[in-house]
Amino acid sequence: MRFLPHTDSDRTAMLETMGLSHIDALFADIPDEFHLQRGQLDMAEALSEAGIVRKFTKASEKNRNATNTRYFLGGGTYNHFVPAVVDYVVSRGEFLTAYTPYQPEISQGTLQALFEFQTMISRLTGMDVSNASMYEAGTATAEAALMARRVSRKKRVVIAGSVNPRYRSVTTNYLSRLDGECVEVDMGCFGTDLDRVIDAIDGQTACVIVQYPDFYGSVYDLAPLREACDANRCLMVVAFSDVSAFALIESPGAMGADIAVGSGQSLGIPMAFGGPHLGLFTCKQKYLRQMPGRVCGLTKDADGKRGFVLTLSTREQHIRREKATSNICTNQGLMCTAAATYMTLMGDAGLATVARHSAVALQSLVSQLPAHVTAIDGAHYNETILSFDDHVARQRFLGAAQANDIFAGIPLEQLDSSAENRHLLVTTTEMIEEADINDYLVALEVAK
Repeated sequence: MRFLPHTDSDRTAMLETMGLSHIDALFADIPDEFHLQRGQLDMAEALSEAGIVRKFTKASEKNRNATNTRYFLGGGTYNHFVPAVVDYVVSRGEFLTAYTPYQPEISQGTLQALFEFQTMISRLTGMDVSNASMYEAGTATAEAALMARRVSRKKRVVIAGSVNPRYRSVTTNYLSRLDGECVEVDMGCFGTDLDRVIDAIDGQTACVIVQYPDFYGSVYDLAPLREACDANRCLMVVAFSDVSAFALIESPGAMGADIAVGSGQSLGIPMAFGGPHLGLFTCKQKYLRQMPGRVCGLTKDADGKRGFVLTLSTREQHIRREKATSNICTNQGLMCTAAATYMTLMGDAGLATVARHSAVALQSLVSQLPAHVTAIDGAHYNETILSFDDHVARQRFLGAAQANDIFAGIPLEQLDSSAENRHLLVTTTEMIEEADINDYLVALEVAK
């Protein structure tokens, strides 16, 4: 039986109060062509449970997604393979229902999983310490800027134009409410001129934020930037979108980062329409006490037995607000467990294999591009920009690719409003095989 709490007289009284004569007036802002009329839906009056499942399963097969197409989309969220055991582990009640361990002595399993996660993230990024964790990459980048201001006691932040536009947007929004200056530096066409960032640094700069590999997939030496930061006594913050890259290329720690932040989504976490994902936050040991979030540690109890504790918890939920380094009270503990499970399964060799396949697939695609399509020069990891003669040529290709079940890339202007409408952000992961690349190239030729 349907539960309808309002009677006809109740509804009439409410409409009269609003000065309306019929409930349809509440939906007047929706164009008429989108209104469904009685009898317009072709559905039986009732179906069995099996019939309902069959009907909607058939309807869902029309959806095209990463599981039934060739998927070349990236821009901060990546289609990596997630082993079935990851879902199994995080679905266990011991992990699935656990929240912040306010009483560490009875949360040993959760604390150990987070401790192992921190250890593996520190190794992967080449940094001294990791927290456990941040909400996602955008807020992690913003929190890195706030932390650098506390450490340096300066208020000016420089952020490179090649940082993911979403990370930049969140960071500038955070800083807009505070004293000090936030300077975004245009690095030229697709963000390759690091000298422009270096020139923007001065003695009042708290930190410089760059992305590596950058939003366009470029990989370049950060040593000149490290020297400039040292000369001006400011921190170097390195952001990243796909942390799996550091199983193959130099880590942020090896490049001299003071703070490294980014997304952990590529570590066994599905794309899931943008979340929940995982924000990673790492830094040098000497800045540990200014790091937001919490840190799980290993110690011994009174009997000498191994035990896990909350070594540091500097968010306002645990301590006085005026003493907190961050008011973010949400981490991604379950996603940390997923990432730890994934990294444990893969090991060093497995992560390196994934990263190598991702990079090689992109190189294979770029090396075979037809003459009417160009890619950015220089070294790239698994992401790059393809440029067409004009918008029409790009749309012609996207149509040909879609007809062949290929998600060919993201029109760059959808993520970066300053970009021309003839560029395509293209990404490869270990899910892209040689046959997929061949079909992609065929679509490029067809749309010439």
